[in-house]
Amino acid sequence: MTAAPPLAVPELVRDLPSTPESPPEPDFIPGVPPPATVFEDMWRGIGRENPVLVQFLGMCPTMAVTNTLANGVAMGLATTFVLVGGGFVVSLVRKRIAHEVRLTTYIVIIATFVTLADMILAATFPTISRALGPFMPLIVANCLLLGRAEAFAAKVPVHRGVADGLGMGMGFTLSLSLLSAVREILGRGSLFGHSLFGPHFEPWTFMLMPPGGFFTLGLACLGLAWIIQLRKRYQRRVA
Repeated sequence: MTAAPPLAVPELVRDLPSTPESPPEPDFIPGVPPPATVFEDMWRGIGRENPVLVQFLGMCPTMAVTNTLANGVAMGLATTFVLVGGGFVVSLVRKRIAHEVRLTTYIVIIATFVTLADMILAATFPTISRALGPFMPLIVANCLLLGRAEAFAAKVPVHRGVADGLGMGMGFTLSLSLLSAVREILGRGSLFGHSLFGPHFEPWTFMLMPPGGFFTLGLACLGLAWIIQLRKRYQRRVA
């Protein structure tokens, strides 16, 4: 038997242009944060994702250095400096860091800014630096900083990484300042070292001890829960 002749391809089919190749899909980053404005990135750390009152991160410095307002503010500002600087650098070089060494790189970046913050504090406010003692270098071990670098700064542009670090730092500072103010007022009868109630005030020494820190944190969490409940009731009334 002879082989059948090949089928002729119609001219219209042969003249059809070839289908263009689909553009390459952008690199997918697992767990990338949803789009948000700079204000939303900042407010997240101050309000609904507050690192102390909501996420309960950084409990070691929260309990240890909040016996005076000056110590709490200094620790909060130092942590904010590290969060902003670390978020900036991690976001800037995130595409150049190998996946296998990313955590080690983040820790080195955080440790660099912690060293700078410790040196600046020791040079400007040596008394507070001595009062904070080893808790300043231990900022490196604060899970808040490494967590924000891994979960947020490494997956967003620079401006969002800086905004998130600033918001988380402000939330951390405000929380420490609130706890420190309550403990210093009740435990010493003073604020920033200035007496408020005169010589006849009997200080609550309990508030300056570790149990006083947990007690104050519990009161702050109860107050936050009460405010959230009031807000929900108001929203239901409006709806």
